[in-house]
Amino acid sequence: MILAEATTAASHAPIPSLIWVAPFVALLLCIAILPLLKKTEHWWHHNQSKLIVAVLLGILTLTYYLLREFGSAVHDPFLVKLFHTIGLHVHEHDGHHLAEPGLANAAAALGNGLMEYIPFMSLLFSLYVISGGITVRGDIPAHPRTNVAFLAIGGVMASLIGTTGASMLLIRPLLKTNSERKHVVHTVIFFIFIVSNIGGTLLPIGDPPLFLGYLKGVPFLWTLGLWKEWAFTIALLLVIYYFWDSLAYKKETFPDIRRDETLVEKLSISGKINFLFLAGVVLATGTLAPGRPFMGTSWEPFTFCRELTQTAFVLLSLALTPKGLRKENNFNYVAILEVACLFIGIFVCMQVPIEILNAKGSALGIDSPRKFFWATGLLSSFLDNAPTYVVFFETAKAMAAGAGPGFMDILGGGHIQLDFLVAISLGAVFMGANTYIGNGPNFMVKSIAEHSGVKMPSFFGYMLFSACVLMPTFVVMMLVFL
Repeated sequence: MILAEATTAASHAPIPSLIWVAPFVALLLCIAILPLLKKTEHWWHHNQSKLIVAVLLGILTLTYYLLREFGSAVHDPFLVKLFHTIGLHVHEHDGHHLAEPGLANAAAALGNGLMEYIPFMSLLFSLYVISGGITVRGDIPAHPRTNVAFLAIGGVMASLIGTTGASMLLIRPLLKTNSERKHVVHTVIFFIFIVSNIGGTLLPIGDPPLFLGYLKGVPFLWTLGLWKEWAFTIALLLVIYYFWDSLAYKKETFPDIRRDETLVEKLSISGKINFLFLAGVVLATGTLAPGRPFMGTSWEPFTFCRELTQTAFVLLSLALTPKGLRKENNFNYVAILEVACLFIGIFVCMQVPIEILNAKGSALGIDSPRKFFWATGLLSSFLDNAPTYVVFFETAKAMAAGAGPGFMDILGGGHIQLDFLVAISLGAVFMGANTYIGNGPNFMVKSIAEHSGVKMPSFFGYMLFSACVLMPTFVVMMLVFL
């Protein structure tokens, strides 16, 4: 019998067996391991292969929901109406809508996943495509202060246009600026640390895990309250980088320094209209949440209004940006399709662990902000920080005894302890920088750098950098703020 016999003490509702977490774990392990094995490296490189794995494991999860003997919650009112329209059985119990066992139950699991997957991918796709129409040209002397300025600007932009958008926008001009220098590897690594990860802390559009938190009911502007931890960590990393790059600069040969000082091209930006479209995406994301009043009015945006608006800005960008700019950026859709292929499986497969965590999260023994920070962060280093955030968000939410001082009311229902949410958010965003696979832009930046002639370290070589630089930085940040 597929159904597990365990029950919660409070509701006596059945809990899925841990064995059905296996598809979710298997998918994350595929993401982490298959790119590293010689026998699977080439096969996994193709997005079609990623989609096959994601769909097969998703089907396995949906089969479990189809065959199990108890129903599951239907989270979104849109799904409830849709199910009633097409004849799938959903009933109300204790204020929740539950799908009947069988086809309705499998449809509920798929629907719950898609209702998070669609806005998640819409935001990433919008930021990716629109930022791809902005071209930064130029080659200025690659002094340590110049590189620090690049990293600092990127650390701010990552929260405004996303870590993917900021990485795409700035990595090529940074590489061109440093093209006359030989010692460049550390600059790319710190770029991944700051621009591709930690910089995206201040807004939900900055990094995928924070956007998932927003979809689950965290207020859009709440993450601005993390500015102290963000500023402290980035400032500390910039100081470390400045001294490191100053030493590296002294090792450059005289001919290289002379070429760097004489081959100068003034910085310029083309495709500036896309900044307007990026601002539109940010505004739409923060104000067009279904079921929430629009900017204090009585009107509530309809389902997918936000996503349709984001798509409209993408179409405007594609129509109004000179085609040569994206070609100059070597823009293509491979990276965003990779995310789309993998995350369709992740959002479906994670339905089981979320159910279990909702029921038993308080029994895991993770009961302090520092434990949440390291548990979320270390898993985010080797798996993917977006689903890892969701897992620990649900754990902390299940542990909340109720409303009161020190707790946040989650929009849509439930509560979460604020210091736990801070720790989970910081752990997921910050420690996605620990490995190449912790966050989507990491591998993208590595690939672009290697195509530009920079010999990047191996998987474990990169981890040596993060262990020596990031881990001590995170310990100091934790001691100060958590």
